[in-house]
This record gives sequence, C-alpha cells and structure tokens, in this order.
Amino acid sequence: MSGDADDVVRFRERLGLPGIIDVHTHFMPERVLAKVWAYFDSAGPLTGMEWPIEYRHDEDERLALLRSFGVLRFTSMLYPHKAGMAAWLNGWAADFARRVPDCLHTATFFPEEGVERYVREAVEAGARVFKSHLQVGAYDTNDPLLEPVWGLLAEAGIPVVMHCGSGPAPGKYTGPEPVGRLLARHPRLPLIVAHMGMPEYAEFLALAEAYPRVRLDTTMAFTDFTEDFHPFPPAERVRLAALGDRILLGTDFPNIPYPYAHQLHALERLELGDDWLRAVCHGNARALFGLD
Repeated sequence: MSGDADDVVRFRERLGLPGIIDVHTHFMPERVLAKVWAYFDSAGPLTGMEWPIEYRHDEDERLALLRSFGVLRFTSMLYPHKAGMAAWLNGWAADFARRVPDCLHTATFFPEEGVERYVREAVEAGARVFKSHLQVGAYDTNDPLLEPVWGLLAEAGIPVVMHCGSGPAPGKYTGPEPVGRLLARHPRLPLIVAHMGMPEYAEFLALAEAYPRVRLDTTMAFTDFTEDFHPFPPAERVRLAALGDRILLGTDFPNIPYPYAHQLHALERLELGDDWLRAVCHGNARALFGLD
C-alpha cells in the first residue's frame, strides 16, 4: 500500500467510515484522456497555469489506487468538446461501467440534433449520473436543444454534475446566472455544481438554498492549490455547514496536482465536525444514489 493510501485509510478509520464515495473522478477512452493530459501539460487557456498530473498511470493502476484508498463508488466523468462526440463517449462509458461495477454508470451530452434520443438511450441503459462541462463544451445550459434533456433528467431524478462556475478561467456560458434561469424552469433537476461553483461560491450556495435538489461537490475546493487563486470565503463556512446534507465529495482524480489525501485533509481543516465529514465523504452520496 502506498503512503498516500495509508494516509487516506487513516482518515477513514478515524471517522469510522466503511469507505469513500467520490462523485467526481475521470475515466475516459485512453486517447481522449491523453489529449486532456496534454492540455494540462501545455497550461492551456482554460487553466493558464502549471498543472502537474499526480496520477498519470494506466487505467488498471488508477483503478487499483482508488480501491486501495477505500473508494467504494466513483464516476467516469467524461464530456464532449464538440458535436458528434457524446453518443460515442456514452457507449464507451456504458461498457466501462459493465466491466468496472464499482463505477457509477456515467453519461454526457452536447446541444445537437439527436441529443434527446441518445440521452434517453443512456437512461434506459442504466446511467446513474451525467456530466455537463460548460467551460470545455462552450454551450449555454439554456440552449433550446437541451430543453427536453433537462426535463427528462428531472423526471428520472438522475443527477447532473455540471462544471458551471467560472474557475479556473471564465467561459462564455459559465456563472450562476444562466444556471439560475435553468433551475427556474426545472426546479426539480438534481444538479450537482462541480468545484463548489468556484469562484462564485456564494452565488451557487444561494442556488442550493433556493432549490432543494441542488448539491455541490468539493472537487479541488479548499485545497492549497485552489486557495492560491480562488479562496473560499471564510464567512461562507456557516452556509457550508448548514448545507451539510447536500455537499458531496469530489476530487478530480486522476487529474489533480497533489495527492488524493490532500482533498480530504482540506475538508477536515474547515473544522465543520466529524458528522459533516462523514456525510460529505460517504452518507450524502450513498443516499443520493441509493447505494447499499
């Protein structure tokens, strides 16, 4: 067991957790992941900074690492950057979920002709969670092509993890305003705001307060890396504590520039209590996904 795994295990054992549920991990076709890593290596405009990949390993080793950490369930977050990709990615993700049963079957979409059809097919095939990346996809949540998709997912009660905050760099369609308009039309949509909505933390916490089905994931928030450029406002910790039943652990594994355990310790040093940590790292996702 690696030293990193030892650190995660000690965290779990101190809290008495049977394991961790991580709602924001990335698995995707190898050639797609290679392009993602190359983008991070080049410090592209969506990052604009040095971003070393901590877990640059092959798929089997990455799976073994998550399991050594005690991660019981995780996701295969993947996303298209143009039309014509999403249905193919969904096919790959469905096969991945079949051969990796501890992965929650993940799917995605893009505003294009046929999107309602392939999203419905993914739902019927057992998709448990969808990923929407407004920064990479550069699309508006309020695109008319997506309207039937939001209705379908709201009716089915299937969560959507959405990168909609304007960090690490703003996109044309990021920010709380377009998401607020979406939720006004679909208040029952089970939306998970990725990265705590950074840097618009307060605004996305307000949306969670207004809409009971809105949750936020912790991906990269509160870490030393992120606090350098998008610090979480200390005054908002009271709201963070009050929404403790709707905060979910996310990490961005493997595309993180620090050890996995650092995300857990970053949550710990918020000093919101062990019950809050247990809910965030296990209980909330267990309830959301109906896991045994």
